Amino acid sequence: MRDISARELKGHNILAVERFWDNTRWMIEFSVLRPSTAYGSPGEEMRLFLTEDGYQAALQSQQRREIKIKRYARVIEGHRFYRLPRRSKERPADRAREARTECARYRP
Repeated sequence: MRDISARELKGHNILAVERFWDNTRWMIEFSVLRPSTAYGSPGEEMRLFLTEDGYQAALQSQQRREIKIKRYARVIEGHRFYRLPRRSKERPADRAREARTECARYRP
């Protein structure tokens, strides 16, 4: 199976006019899971540029398992800012520092 970003998606083109509208806030790329949705047929992959209300409606559709959002980005003045998974607040350098401190405690 090819990556969702490697194929042409249905819905809005990446340079669609909707992307540059003043009230556009979100871009989502998703797969349609159920035939009863307004988004398309099952198995289709789509991209939409949405207002805040449209994004909330898409999130509700995902909760009802009608669609599965694969990627999403915040849109500001036509620029896309992709959301990344949250990282752990603890960094490897912090753990190494704690280990050195712990070892120093047991030195004679």
